[in-house]
Amino acid sequence: MTVTRWWWIRHAPVVGQDGRIYGNRDVACDCSDEAVFRGLAQLLPQEATWVVTPLSRTVKTAEAIHRQRALPQPPFAVEADLAEQDFGHWQSMTYAELDAQRSADWRRFWLGPAEEVPPGGESFAAVCRRVGAAVGRLTRRFSGGDVVCVSHGGPIRAALGHALGLKPDRALSFAIDNCAVTRLDHFAEDGQTGPDEGQRAGKMGETAGPVGSWRVAAVNVKAHMPERP
Repeated sequence: MTVTRWWWIRHAPVVGQDGRIYGNRDVACDCSDEAVFRGLAQLLPQEATWVVTPLSRTVKTAEAIHRQRALPQPPFAVEADLAEQDFGHWQSMTYAELDAQRSADWRRFWLGPAEEVPPGGESFAAVCRRVGAAVGRLTRRFSGGDVVCVSHGGPIRAALGHALGLKPDRALSFAIDNCAVTRLDHFAEDGQTGPDEGQRAGKMGETAGPVGSWRVAAVNVKAHMPERP
């Protein structure tokens, strides 16, 4: 039996946005709480493949974890398909500004947030499709090892939905906090292979699981974080 362990971490808290929708914009994050990153360094496996997205907040978070480790920092694999959802023309706007527009697009989005496409952006169902394809591709590539992936709230929800075979609207129900850990384990018979994940993707964001099975070992774990008064 071959086990591939995914350790998902949402990036450190974003700063300087004042309540604006940032989506897949490249914005700054706060990595000053060394106790959090020290706890993550102790929790995560010593040897693993590290995956980040093209957005700098995932890279900065991964670097902050490695500053607390005795081991040299490994190279990070960059995977664009695990980046945050693109909210298109709504990015850089506040929720109050969008609500004031009273647009039909904004009203429909809150009625069906998984399927609706923000103007100039992408739906959460589309995020589920690309994340499912990337998870399948990387699970085959790094089969039998540990994969630490510093990503974003949307893609981590999509990965959980992928592992559990959920429709996109149900995957949106997961709480995913900054610097929290989610663990997904994939099991496959030795030598087992299957078709490309993208070819197996269904309609409306549904993705068929890779050959084998998934186990959800942990969701949104924050035991490594110091208690706040």
